[in-house]
Amino acid sequence: MRRPPSAPPALLLAALLLAGAAAPAQAAPKKLCGHIANSFGPFDYNDPGNVQNIAMVEPHHFPEEVELGIRGATGPLGSDIDYTLRAIPNHPRALATMARVGVRDKVTQLPGAQFPVECYFVRAMEFQPADPAVRATYATYLMALGKLEMARDQLREAVALAPEDPTYNYNLGLAYYKTKQFKEANEYAHKAYALGFPLPGLKQLLVTAGIWQEPAP
Repeated sequence: MRRPPSAPPALLLAALLLAGAAAPAQAAPKKLCGHIANSFGPFDYNDPGNVQNIAMVEPHHFPEEVELGIRGATGPLGSDIDYTLRAIPNHPRALATMARVGVRDKVTQLPGAQFPVECYFVRAMEFQPADPAVRATYATYLMALGKLEMARDQLREAVALAPEDPTYNYNLGLAYYKTKQFKEANEYAHKAYALGFPLPGLKQLLVTAGIWQEPAP
C-alpha cells in the first residue's frame, strides 16, 4: 500500500541542506548506471495498474525502517532500497531515502546498492522522463551536494511538467535565491504562495536580504 512521504519535499530539502554535502560527484553517465530491464518490473509508480506489484515490493523491501534509513529489511539498507528502485525506478520515497542516506552517511554509493546514488535518478529519468517528482527529488539531492545550478535546472523541468504544484514552485524559488537570481526567486515565491504553499521560509530569506518584492496587485 502506498503511504504519503514521511516529510514534505520542502522539509526534506531543508533537512538535506542542514546535513551538509556528501563527497563531490560528477553526474553519473547512463552507461555506468545499468539497464532498466529487471527480473521483476520495472513498474511505473504512478500507473494505477501497478498497485498490486508495488504492494508486493514495499512490505518486504521498503517498510518503515528502510524508508527512515534505520536498517535494512532483508539485508543491508542499500540493498533493500536498490531492490525497490530496480523494480520501481520512479518510486519517489525510495529515491528520497537513497538520497537522504547518501548525504547523511557522506557516501556516493550505499553499501549493498548496485549503483551510485546519482545513478538511480538517471535511471528514473530514463524510465519516466515526464515524472516531475523524480526531477524534484533529484534537485533536492543535487542541492545538498552544492550543485546549485544543476538543481535549479531540474526544478525548472519539474515546474514545466507540473506548473500548478506549489512545492515545486517554492523549491525553484529557493534554488533561484541560492543562485542569486533574485528576480526569479521573487517570481516563484509569489507563485508558490498564490498556490497555497504554507511555509514562509523563502519569503523570510528574501525579506532578510532586503530583496523581497510584494506581488503586483
